[in-house]
Amino acid sequence: MTATLGRPEPTTRRLGAFALLALLAGPLLSMVDSNVVNVAVPDIARELHGTLSSVQWAVSGYLLALAAALPATSWLAKRFGTVPVYTVSLAAFTAASAACAVAGSVPALVTFRVAQGVVAAPLVPLAMNLLFGGAGAARGGVPVSAGLVLFLGPALGPTVGGLLVSAWGWPWVFLVNVPIGLAALTAVPSLRRYGITSVRDRSARFDPFGLLLLSTGLVAALFGTSEGPRYGWLSDRSWPYWTAGLVLLAGYLLWASRREHPAVDLRLLRSPQPALAIWLCVLTSVALFAVLFLIPILVQNLQGHSALASGLVLLPQGIVMGLSTRLGMTLGERGHLRAGILTGLVAVAVTTALLLLVELDTPLWLTALILAGRGVGLGLVIQPLLMALLGGLSETRLADANTLFNVAQRLGGSVGVSLLATLFSVRVAEHVAAVLGPHASVGSATGSLAQAPPALRARLADAALSGFRETILVAVVVALVGLLFALLLRPRAAAGGDLAVPVD
Repeated sequence: MTATLGRPEPTTRRLGAFALLALLAGPLLSMVDSNVVNVAVPDIARELHGTLSSVQWAVSGYLLALAAALPATSWLAKRFGTVPVYTVSLAAFTAASAACAVAGSVPALVTFRVAQGVVAAPLVPLAMNLLFGGAGAARGGVPVSAGLVLFLGPALGPTVGGLLVSAWGWPWVFLVNVPIGLAALTAVPSLRRYGITSVRDRSARFDPFGLLLLSTGLVAALFGTSEGPRYGWLSDRSWPYWTAGLVLLAGYLLWASRREHPAVDLRLLRSPQPALAIWLCVLTSVALFAVLFLIPILVQNLQGHSALASGLVLLPQGIVMGLSTRLGMTLGERGHLRAGILTGLVAVAVTTALLLLVELDTPLWLTALILAGRGVGLGLVIQPLLMALLGGLSETRLADANTLFNVAQRLGGSVGVSLLATLFSVRVAEHVAAVLGPHASVGSATGSLAQAPPALRARLADAALSGFRETILVAVVVALVGLLFALLLRPRAAAGGDLAVPVD
């Protein structure tokens, strides 16, 4: 039996425009900022007189800081209340964005980006708390607009970044957050009209040692796995970090199992169905982000299109994902959650396999159409699973569940994509070596096509395309593994609590 304790009786009114702005602006801005700076790195390096490698820390520093601060979200929400913590985080994120825009040097920019990552960490999980749990679930489902924002965010970064940099310059990559953030802050008071308030647990205990283990382990693991594809998994730039990260994370598992109030409660994983739901979300995230990593390489490096074009190719997938979540939620509400998820995973596997047919001269619209098909499948899986996992939990348990989900998704997705990136690099290098000869220095094959002799350029592109297809094939296998695990879900599970953890 599940229960929602200490939360005021929610209204049945659907969220209005101001309430949606308040709840969706934070997640959208934080997700877009994860990759919006990528396209601006050359311009920032030139104008701030820095090297590309130093400016790249404006990207990496944000992601690592976000990961470091993420485990604290659960305790902050329980101790101070979900809405107050979300509001403070949104205000601080807006201020940090303005500081990034006026940074006069690379070290200053990196410092402000780290601060931005720290305050961005609570935005996604806390917005999910408010949208999917308690009052949000009672409102008859999450609005389609929420699904659009949560799934469109990762694909918007390159598109928005390319438009802003080309139109007004790199500071606008950060300045655009300011008016949106301020508008969202003015809309936060409207949440009370819909029964969205916070319950504070003043007895919530701070677990500094557990938080240190979890945060440090997460950052070390993410940094080590991100360096693995570039320098080799056994290089000094990689293995000490991912090894230390795994040891620290294992240490946290032992620590949390012996404490009554750990930094993030792991009791959710003791129940098979919630643990399975989290595992399926991680596998689906790997399938999603692997293609988000590979498509820009295909479109820009192999087919020769611009960064803006690659962003536009990804947009339909994000839009369709958001729209198809409504269908997935409807199936879940009618007790057909597993059927919807199985259908979604079949669609993901089939449409990902269709990417194997993409050629160097394939029109962009056709690639976008295939990705839109993937969006249908992904929308049927991730949000319905999350809703089923979170629905019916008390606000205290909701904070732990959401934080655990985001930690698992971030760690699992990063490791999975890094492994696929390594596979892609290795396979491309082997195919290119077969073209150039075993003693040739291939370097970054996909990045050197433009400088290759015309006589070799087509053969090198075909070699890189072969590596792309082999990596896509592994992404298909990941989707099929998820399909097998989905068979273990309850046949008539319903969104809104069937996977929830029983109250002790």
